[in-house]
Amino acid sequence: MNPLKKFEMIEATRLTREGRLKEAMDLLRGKFEATTPRSAPEYPTATLRLLPSRTGSDGARKSTSERSVDGQTDRRTTQITQSLGALLDQMRQLGPAPGLEGLPRLVVRAQSPVPDGARFEERTYANAAGSRTYKLFVPSGYVGQEVPLLVMLHGCKQSPDDFAAGTRMNQLAEEQTFLVAYPAQSTSANASKCWNWFKARDQERGQGEPSLVAGITRQIMSDFKVKRTRVSIAGLSAGGAAAAIMGAAYPDLFEAVGVHSGLACGAATDMPSAFAAMRAGARPGLPRRSAIRTIVFHGDRDPTVSSVNGDQVIAQSKSTANLRISVSQGQSPGGARYSRTVHTNASGDEVLEQWVVHGLGHAWSGGSPAGSYTDARGPDASREMVRFFFGKPAGY
Repeated sequence: MNPLKKFEMIEATRLTREGRLKEAMDLLRGKFEATTPRSAPEYPTATLRLLPSRTGSDGARKSTSERSVDGQTDRRTTQITQSLGALLDQMRQLGPAPGLEGLPRLVVRAQSPVPDGARFEERTYANAAGSRTYKLFVPSGYVGQEVPLLVMLHGCKQSPDDFAAGTRMNQLAEEQTFLVAYPAQSTSANASKCWNWFKARDQERGQGEPSLVAGITRQIMSDFKVKRTRVSIAGLSAGGAAAAIMGAAYPDLFEAVGVHSGLACGAATDMPSAFAAMRAGARPGLPRRSAIRTIVFHGDRDPTVSSVNGDQVIAQSKSTANLRISVSQGQSPGGARYSRTVHTNASGDEVLEQWVVHGLGHAWSGGSPAGSYTDARGPDASREMVRFFFGKPAGY
């Protein structure tokens, strides 16, 4: 690794700790000429952990009884963590910087609080395609009765804990009593922990990653009382593309699909076509798939996955039956404007639902800042997906 690049990262970390974010970003962009210190600081080795919110929905964090090494309260650690988080978010927008491999990383960890009586446990599933760990949230209200199941597929560089914290799906599961599973992609399968939605083997029923996700789902259905007509799957970005594949490959297993900032099934078959689809949508001739109830969320300012992909998910999900279309405009309590298109069948049932959030980038709409790739302004994608999947709690 280039020693100069390594020093720049160390210096940027020091500037960030001091609250000098602009100078840190200028340094990383090559615009800031910092004076070389007489002795380079040691590489950062500490892991900074974002504590779960102990307040209401405003997301503010209260300090804890933990102390930093210099004896000050945890408030300074929280301030440093938030500053580093802001810096890392900006760095993600710039894309990967060449020559930075091997530098020790400061990892921001998010934890989703577990209510009394509930469980958030790690489990493992294996078959001929390999093995995957997954986290399963069991709400305190589950006492052996039939309940719905939602499978959540995280995006690149995320983890089950991060995704749970960012989407707040465990809180909804506790509120409405359903199970939530979070399969974890392994770094051995993909270095960035992306689901391999663009590989042919990982788009087919009974093969690769689809067989693993389906196996996890069936394992939970075997171990718990699950209402078989209320099993759904959703995901973000690469996880959203993988969820679309699961709906196409296993329409007998999943009743509905949620795709947030993702792509249609079969949008790519290799890495070059994946980048092309992310940039401008899939080429004409997407494969037909079994009709399955689908809800889509996508930001119209997404710089990573073009919003045209959301249109293609809906187009691919349409059945041959005539559907009635209604369009409405709205604004979330957080100030985000959106367009909502609902497709209903002759019986008045919602079959497809598409939310285009104006001004939203590549982030989970209405998510918590405790997780990565979220935008708290809303609308609340998690709550809307649960409504679409399961309806009112008393209705199942």
